[in-house]
Amino acid sequence: MTHAGLRRNAIGLREVLFQSITDMAPGAAIAASIPAGVAFAGGSLPLAVVFALIACLFSAWSIGELARELPAAGSMATYAARGIHPAAGFLVAWGYVLVGWLIPPLVLTQLGFTVATTLHDEISGYPANLWWPWAVLGALIVFAVGYAGIQTSARFGTILGIFEIAVFVVMGFLLIVHAGSRNTLSVFTTRYTPPGFRGLSGVIAGSVFTILAFGGFESAGPLAEEARNPRRTVRLAILLATLSIGALYVFTTYAADVAFGPAGFTGFTTGTGNASWEGLARAFYGLFWILVFLAIVNSTIANSNAGVNVSSRTAFAMGRIRAFPPFLGVVSARHRSPVNAIILATVITLGVTLGLGAGYGPGTSFAMIGTALVIVLVAVYILMNVACIGFFARSRAHRFSPVSHLLVPVLGIAAFIPAWCSGAGIKIPGASFISPLTPPLSYMGPAVGAWMVLGVIYLAYLYLRDPRRVTQVGLVHLDAPADASTRKVTT
Repeated sequence: MTHAGLRRNAIGLREVLFQSITDMAPGAAIAASIPAGVAFAGGSLPLAVVFALIACLFSAWSIGELARELPAAGSMATYAARGIHPAAGFLVAWGYVLVGWLIPPLVLTQLGFTVATTLHDEISGYPANLWWPWAVLGALIVFAVGYAGIQTSARFGTILGIFEIAVFVVMGFLLIVHAGSRNTLSVFTTRYTPPGFRGLSGVIAGSVFTILAFGGFESAGPLAEEARNPRRTVRLAILLATLSIGALYVFTTYAADVAFGPAGFTGFTTGTGNASWEGLARAFYGLFWILVFLAIVNSTIANSNAGVNVSSRTAFAMGRIRAFPPFLGVVSARHRSPVNAIILATVITLGVTLGLGAGYGPGTSFAMIGTALVIVLVAVYILMNVACIGFFARSRAHRFSPVSHLLVPVLGIAAFIPAWCSGAGIKIPGASFISPLTPPLSYMGPAVGAWMVLGVIYLAYLYLRDPRRVTQVGLVHLDAPADASTRKVTT
């Protein structure tokens, strides 16, 4: 065994950018997440996507400001530790590693039922419920790529990301051409909101659900210690990913809207039916649906790969300072990848995917995992805005900007509170679109709460045993002494 950390200067802006892009899973989001907003915004959904983009840019700016000053694999944990309190940093790490663990089961479940449903429709006799082998295959692919190191993992994500974006851009242009004289900017008004959610309230409600399609824009952060010029690269990647994929979401939502017909767009759905992206491709362009199908499949694998990068780097950063079990701070001597953290993520992926899938079915388990993911991830975004205010307000070495470090974070907090309440099923005054969760989705709030309670108990244990493990959460970044950021390497 020798002393080493992650591979420094291994990847550039392109790979770091696609880490955030693929963690947003644009193909899967376009086909599955964004259409969830049509029940509230109807044919005005493109305007709701614009609102969601603006809301996410507030938080992307706040996180980018912190990433520039605190480049670290611990990313969100380090930001919270320095901007709020070391204890908050530890609990953010505890929650954010859960985010990384939940992303692969979520999207690999989607991979499984998407492939199974499509094969059932195309191949006589293929059982629609034989979804799990595809999910397992996806998990094994992601494990192999992640184990091979960040260069392989990041380039793999880049290739997959380019493919899925290209397919939906081409499909979007084809749909706009197909719409012909029906192209209209009126979908960027409140004209087509459905009964019960008329006017701006429907657009805002739709934007809350659409915000969830942006989840992952921040995930360039955990690659800071492996990126070249991380102060510039990570911040730029976060902002570019949010802007570029947000523009893609607006473009593709507009294209599907005008092609399908904004007056009836409330009938547009996820899945593989006629009123879906795959359905539009089948109806208008024949075999082009195969490319749309492959882009969705591609997106789930790329998103799973990005999620493992998030969880493994966060767990590694906490393991090397012994805030998490120290075996997570071990890296491969050959590939310099956090091998134990990747193995753990894979085991959790298979356990959650197959366990919930067997107990509730893939569709319900997908919704359950997504609910838990939203509760944790949106809470992290809110705390990042708080951390931005705290870090720059208290730091004597950094200039405090009332706009960048106060107004923008406050707007980010305000934008994400309704999204968090919606995901958790918590009613707030004036938000008629928020409904209480029913079983089994309602189980996820207590489940996440139990996970965080365990984190608080472990935090108290660390404070009693060795409080330096907690305080170091905010100290381990590229400016820290070398001996604070290295752990043993295994072959």
